[in-house]
Amino acid sequence: MLTLIRWFIRIVAGLLVLSLLGAGLAYYFLSRSLPDYNAHYTIAGISAPVQIVRNNEDVPHIFGTTDADSYFGLGFVHAQDRLWQMMTMRRTVQGRLSELFGPRTEKIDELMRRLDLYGLAVKSFAAQDAETKRDLEAYAAGVNAWIKIVNERSLGRGAPEYFLFPPKIAVWTPADSIALVKLMALQLSSHLEDEVLRARLSLILQPNQVTDLLSTDTQPAIAALPKYGSIAPGVQPSYAGLDIPRDPLSPIKDRAFAGASNAWAAAPARAAGGGSLLANDPHLGFTAPSIWYLARLQLSSGGVIGGTIPGIPVVLVGRSKSLGWGLTTSYLDDQDLHIERLNPKNPNEYLTPDGWKPFTERQSIITIKGQPPKTITLRWTENGPVLPPSLYNLGEITPPGYVMSLSWTALSPDDTSITAAIRLNHAQTISQAIKAGQLYVAPSQNLMLADKHGIAMQVIGQMPKRDARNTTRGEMPNQGWLPQNRWLGMRPYSDNPQWIDPPSGILGNTNNKIVDRPFPDNFSASWGDTERIQRWLTLMKSRDVHTRESFIEAQLDTVSPTARRLLPLIARNLWYSGEAAPKGTPLAMRQKALQLLANWNGDMNEHMPEPLIYAAWMHFLQDRIIRDELGPLADQFRHLMPVFIERVFRNIDGAAKWCDVVQSTPVETCDDMAKLSLDDALLWLRQHYGPNIESWQWGDAHQAAQNNQVLGRIPVLRYFVNLRQPISGGDNTLNRGQSLGSGPDPYLDVHGPGYRGVYDFADPDSSVFIISTGESGHPLSRFYDNLGTLWRRGDYIPMSLDPALAKAAAVGITVLTPAGGKGG
Repeated sequence: MLTLIRWFIRIVAGLLVLSLLGAGLAYYFLSRSLPDYNAHYTIAGISAPVQIVRNNEDVPHIFGTTDADSYFGLGFVHAQDRLWQMMTMRRTVQGRLSELFGPRTEKIDELMRRLDLYGLAVKSFAAQDAETKRDLEAYAAGVNAWIKIVNERSLGRGAPEYFLFPPKIAVWTPADSIALVKLMALQLSSHLEDEVLRARLSLILQPNQVTDLLSTDTQPAIAALPKYGSIAPGVQPSYAGLDIPRDPLSPIKDRAFAGASNAWAAAPARAAGGGSLLANDPHLGFTAPSIWYLARLQLSSGGVIGGTIPGIPVVLVGRSKSLGWGLTTSYLDDQDLHIERLNPKNPNEYLTPDGWKPFTERQSIITIKGQPPKTITLRWTENGPVLPPSLYNLGEITPPGYVMSLSWTALSPDDTSITAAIRLNHAQTISQAIKAGQLYVAPSQNLMLADKHGIAMQVIGQMPKRDARNTTRGEMPNQGWLPQNRWLGMRPYSDNPQWIDPPSGILGNTNNKIVDRPFPDNFSASWGDTERIQRWLTLMKSRDVHTRESFIEAQLDTVSPTARRLLPLIARNLWYSGEAAPKGTPLAMRQKALQLLANWNGDMNEHMPEPLIYAAWMHFLQDRIIRDELGPLADQFRHLMPVFIERVFRNIDGAAKWCDVVQSTPVETCDDMAKLSLDDALLWLRQHYGPNIESWQWGDAHQAAQNNQVLGRIPVLRYFVNLRQPISGGDNTLNRGQSLGSGPDPYLDVHGPGYRGVYDFADPDSSVFIISTGESGHPLSRFYDNLGTLWRRGDYIPMSLDPALAKAAAVGITVLTPAGGKGG
């Protein structure tokens, strides 16, 4: 027995030693892909030495003699820190994810091939001006220079993920950068899903009910759309949910995550320091690393600093010495679905205003890891590409003998958006920035601007011109063969909404409604916000003049105007009602919850129970109200619709009928629904967080979930690469944290301000910015998540263009010397 025990100890000890050796060996190979920031490289492709100074937070300050050299340096640092992220985004837009991930991403690849965004990007390169072509080529050369160094020096394959996949990396090309802009357009577009949803609802609800659900205005609709059944005869009502890829690699997002942002500006007369102010926090899906990457570039027009997206050689949001710019999604309706009639005698033809025409077709082969290749036929009509019937369950609203095509501004083969963005980086004044925006195509954005003398907001992006006779006003799929349903080209840039130096001295946008024009001059039927704008207006009106600090305070504000407005309406007949109930009973818990909410100021503070009670109550209330009418389709409305709830509880246009359960004999009231749903919510919360209401905390449920899209799915490893942080705010606060909305963790914060910046032109170098993770995409780097804690608690880092400040506490200085020149 003693001998057996000794051998057991030896085996266990041996296994431990082998495990340690294995871990050490893995760490050695993985850590080799950590870049050395104190290095000197002799490289072809630059005209003079390029210096890259990494400040204390690892933000690179790139100093090149020419613009091309600076863009080369940006490509170099993007590849150093985010190589895997760049290559994954490129594979996404190319429709080549399945080569690595197998059947899991097959549907994503098929859609991307059918849209052909990458092919359109290749064609669009010819449309750029000479300077943009030069800068795109220089950027690509910088990316490829780092890839070459990785290969020549065996630097851990460039990223840890490449140890799980084939390490071969194709060279970066200028078209790749153009394609990523188009990929962003796809991620920020939601009108396609809106059209499908509106058509589906039209088949099962009355027109006024569709208005109730989809309206972003408490006022009655001006004109009802026709029933979709009259446009697409033979289509049957369906209550099934929409088929939306849930894979983290998918660029197709639920309409709730189509894009949201805040931006506001104050003119010098409304700023305490006498210089314009601008704040911006674009909201995108959270990932680790963040999609944002901070950088500073020295250009011929001066220095620019702000947020970039790896793969795109532009400071998308940021400032120069004299101009600041920010972006919010405009919600322009730039997509239309068309029902295309097939020729019964020849399914390779479709009907046009001029008769039957053949589809434009070509074959495309999707390589799928572990499976035989799949060949698909890509089809285009005059309106646009034919979409797969599985996307958003398009097949269920497409009559037999028809297909569905898409018109979309991003499908331009002459897309000069990247030229517009590069020109914006050189602009010194508001007028120059607005002029640069004329070349911008998609995705449509509100461009917020501030220079030393004034402020402006300009909508950029092409606006489709529609016929006044359009059968669905672009809000539902229409008959593609009717001439009145086809786009009449694009509107002139002068039609894009614009505001310059308003009398109030303040401009702001939270994705709210910006213009109210009748069709066909309308801008959109769907808007991204009705709530945050109310809180922003309150904060802006509370001061005669603003400061950098007051703008930061507004950016970090966590008070929910929605809770303040809806709770008194929903609970008006429940407050302090009923006799005292025995402790521990459901009635006692309801009374305690109502008491807490009655005294709550609407602050979605992570340490308080009230936000959790409120969020769960609204979730169960909305679901109770709509599920009996919609069935499984109710799952498409996972997030609170404040305008809908207000319409119901104020009985606008008879909307209180939603509270009656149509399948039951009794007539339920909205008070009944409010009481029952509160009990539902409290039961769920008790099961998940225990019986003590006072111990519940919003931050236990509402955590910023920033996951690594690949390594974050691997057991054990995910605990090291995925980032979780309890965080204040909610779906409708200025410091917005859009929740997941479903599943076992419905209140996880998965979409929000991954970048924040506040620029003060009274003292430009006092401007600040931050991102939600760190600069590095390498989990072993200390810069993988170093900015996350600062971001969570509302801190920022300096945003100075002063080279001396960057060098004073630099973590490294990289020097690139042209091949054939002096260097080591």
